[in-house]
Amino acid sequence: MSFAASIITLFPELFPGPLGASVLGRGLNDGLWSLSTTQLRDFAEDRHRTVDDTPSGGGAGMVLKPDILAKAIDATAREGDPRPRILMSPRGKPLTQARARELALGPGAVIVCGRFEGIDQRVIDGRGLEEISIGDYVLAGGEVAAMVLLEAVVRLIPGVLGKAESHADESFENGLLEYPQYTRPQSFEGVDIPPILTSGDHGKIAKWRHEQSLVLTRARRPDLMTTKSS
Repeated sequence: MSFAASIITLFPELFPGPLGASVLGRGLNDGLWSLSTTQLRDFAEDRHRTVDDTPSGGGAGMVLKPDILAKAIDATAREGDPRPRILMSPRGKPLTQARARELALGPGAVIVCGRFEGIDQRVIDGRGLEEISIGDYVLAGGEVAAMVLLEAVVRLIPGVLGKAESHADESFENGLLEYPQYTRPQSFEGVDIPPILTSGDHGKIAKWRHEQSLVLTRARRPDLMTTKSS
């Protein structure tokens, strides 16, 4: 069974967007993964298709109504659906490469894209939504964040990138940032490709790359360093 992504959103027309391009789009067309959208307003009960209301206790903005959103989730992830239910949220746990890989090896995901001031806490609790953040900032809605999550996940699905080694040495795969990359021409603006990379000695090249990864990680992301990698 391929990875199945279902998006609950007020703006289904935004999808697949960049997810339909390049290798991700080919994987979509080849059936390696699938994407469907659910229009939240379809579950509103009034003629204005209202999906939000003012926050209890006062305050600015509007909050997505729990009854409307719960019906959309229940219709999208029917009883017995094994896929995790995810809410894109700035207060969620940060998205990591490890979590992306877990999702890529699973049956898919149901992703809720919030808008306005957020969604009623009762639907988060009642439907077991896993809150995931893509960074310490706030967006206008969860759609772009959902695309980031899906791009991180879908590219790890077997067959989407082709060979597994295509991402084996990427940043975060081994707890380190990726080493610097070079390609022809040999000299560019007076700077040559490091001689070790054209030496043909694969053992020395692997050692150099690992050392460069350590240097970059210590300088830019010391929080990633572990006893094993240091």
